[in-house]
Amino acid sequence: MQVGRAYLPALFGSWVVPLVRVRRMTEGEWQSLRAVRLEMLSDTPTAYVESLVSAQAQTEGQWRSRAAAMTAPGSVTFVAEDDSGANGFCALMRVVVKHPQDIDRPRQAMLISVYVAAAYRGSGLADKLLRHSVEAAASELGAGLLQLGVHEDNTRALGFYTRHGFHDTGRREAYALDPAKKEFIMEREL
Repeated sequence: MQVGRAYLPALFGSWVVPLVRVRRMTEGEWQSLRAVRLEMLSDTPTAYVESLVSAQAQTEGQWRSRAAAMTAPGSVTFVAEDDSGANGFCALMRVVVKHPQDIDRPRQAMLISVYVAAAYRGSGLADKLLRHSVEAAASELGAGLLQLGVHEDNTRALGFYTRHGFHDTGRREAYALDPAKKEFIMEREL
């Protein structure tokens, strides 16, 4: 048995499953944030409202500011790391207070910047990150409603959120990088 790895030979033959830890991102982790953000934009460009070229052009100062914003009051960012020794995140999920608020509805939070590296998809990691994010939205941000936008072509994400109690509100918004495409607005009561 290797140190730092979990073997499940009885169930999975000789598979080696890296141990994954979910935790909050800290302000000083701008380099890991930059690495995972560039990976996110390269892997699934339509899932975000930023282009890879734009992100690559940002300066160190801009990445430091972004990390500070992602860990400031009103924003909670969860990251996942495996025990492989690689420096960086294998997943990220951020929940923020929505601005502006619809005053006729419970306080709203938005789920944004969701990513799980390809090697971890289907492992339950996204479920774990979402549980942490839902809990933080309710208990720390005081939200009664969690909203998100999903690109119309991202059927995997649409299915994931539906399985987790989100419903399609029927609202559509133009996708910022291609206004001919739409984002489905989904929400879930907390």
